[in-house]
Amino acid sequence: MLTVVEGLIGELREVGLPVSTTEAIDAVRCLRHVDLGNRHDVRSALATTLVKSERHRAAFDTIFELYFAAPPETPDQPDVDVPATDETSVDAPTHDRPTSGLRAPGPGRSRFDMLTDEELRELVIRALMNDDDLILQPLSRELVDRHARLLPGQPVAGTFAVFRTLRALDQEDLHQRLSETGESQPDAPGSELRQRLLRDRADDQVERLRQAVEAEVRRRLVADRGAEAVALSLREALPEDVDFLTASTREIEALEELLRPLPEQLASAIARRRRHAGHRQLDFRRTVRSSMSTGGVPVEPKFRPPHPPKPELIVLADISGSVATFARFTLALTHAMRGAFRSVRSFVFVDGMNEVTALLADSTDIADAAERIDASRAGILLDGRSDYGSAFRLFQERWAKQVGSRSIIIILGDARSNYRRSSADSLADVTGRASATYWLNPERAVSWDTGDSLVSEYGKHCDAVFECRNVRQLQQFIQAMA
Repeated sequence: MLTVVEGLIGELREVGLPVSTTEAIDAVRCLRHVDLGNRHDVRSALATTLVKSERHRAAFDTIFELYFAAPPETPDQPDVDVPATDETSVDAPTHDRPTSGLRAPGPGRSRFDMLTDEELRELVIRALMNDDDLILQPLSRELVDRHARLLPGQPVAGTFAVFRTLRALDQEDLHQRLSETGESQPDAPGSELRQRLLRDRADDQVERLRQAVEAEVRRRLVADRGAEAVALSLREALPEDVDFLTASTREIEALEELLRPLPEQLASAIARRRRHAGHRQLDFRRTVRSSMSTGGVPVEPKFRPPHPPKPELIVLADISGSVATFARFTLALTHAMRGAFRSVRSFVFVDGMNEVTALLADSTDIADAAERIDASRAGILLDGRSDYGSAFRLFQERWAKQVGSRSIIIILGDARSNYRRSSADSLADVTGRASATYWLNPERAVSWDTGDSLVSEYGKHCDAVFECRNVRQLQQFIQAMA
C-alpha cells in the first residue's frame, strides 16, 4: 500500500499538483482510519489530504484510478433481460466480428457476447434510462471488447480506444434517443422546459457511459502495462499550466475562471511596491510628542505614512495571430485593474499601433472587445504582418510625450518581427520616460532569440522580461512585482 501511495503522490507532483512532505505523511496516516477494501473511502481520504483546489480534483481522480485500479471482474453477470431471438439463443454460434484487443480479465465469457451490436446498444440505452450502473459496467466491458481494438503492449493513452468505442454507438443518435424519452406531447404547455431538462439528463447519461468506457479502457491498460506507464501517456497539464497559445475552447473557459482574481492581486502587488519605494518624510510634531516619554530625547523617530500617487498603466499588446489568445487574456486582466491606477491605457499592434482604451471600456466583455478590435482592424497599418519596429516607431511619434515618471509599461508579445528592422532605439526612448517597463513573452524561453525573435535586443531596454506561457507564470510575475 505504501508503494502505491508513493507512486500516486509522485505522479501528482509530476503533473504539477503541490504536495508537500507533510501532506504525504498525513495521507498515509489517514489510511489507518478507513477501510482499505473500500475504494470510495480510500479515494475520499487521500483527496482530503492531497487536493487543495477543486480545479485539481479531476486530475487526482484520473491518477487515483490508475494506482488504485478496480479489481478484475468476475464471470458472473447481473440479471438482465437479454433479447431472445433465434440469433441470440444459447445454442446459436457467436457472431463474426473483430475480437482483437485486450480481453477482459477472468476465465468466464460475458453473457452479452451472443448479442448483436444493435441489441447490445439497446441494452445500453435501457441501462442509461434506468440509471442502472450495475448493468452499465459489464456492458461497457463488452463494448470495449468489441470496438476498442486494444493491442498488448501498445504505447497509447487509450484516448482513441474510447473514441472508437463511443463512435460505434453513434453518440448523436444515442443522445437523441435518450432526450426524446418521456415527451409524448411536444406542443403541451411547459414542453420546452421539459425538453431542455431531458436534453440535460441525456447529456449526463452519455457522460456516465463515456466515463464507464474510459474507466474500463484505463483498467485494461494498467493491467497490461502498469500504472506508471499509463500515467505517463495520460498526463495532462493542470488548468494553470495550459499554454495560452495552444489552449482549446474548453481550456480557455477554465482559464477565464482562473484569471478572475488576478487583477486584484496584480494591483495590490504594484501598490505595495509603490508604498515601500522612496524615502519616508519625518513627522516632526509626532517625534517631539513621542520624545516626552523619554525626557525629551527623540529615541524613536516618527514618519509620515506614505501616500504615493497612483501610477498610470500603459499596456502594449501584440494581437497578431500567433499570440492573439495571450493578448486576449492579458488585455482582460489589465482592463479589470482600472480602479487600482490613475488610468489604464491599452494599445494594440501588429505592424501599426492603435489605442483601444475607449473600445474596451464600451465593450460588454473581452470577447465582444476582441470582435470589435478585429472589425476595426486596429493595430494594422499595411500588410498585417508582425512588425515590432514599425509599431514602436508609431508609438514614439504619437504617444511618447504622454509617458511620464508615473507610467508603468507592460508589453505583451513574442518579439518576433518577420526579420524587419527592430527600431529598438524608439522603444528605448519610450521606456526611458517611464517608471518601469515589463515585457511578458508567451513563448518558451528556450525559443527566445531564435529565428526572427529579438527578445534580448528589446529586453535590455526593459526592467525585466518574463516568460508568461500560462496562468502559473502570470502569478509568478505578480509575485515578482510584490
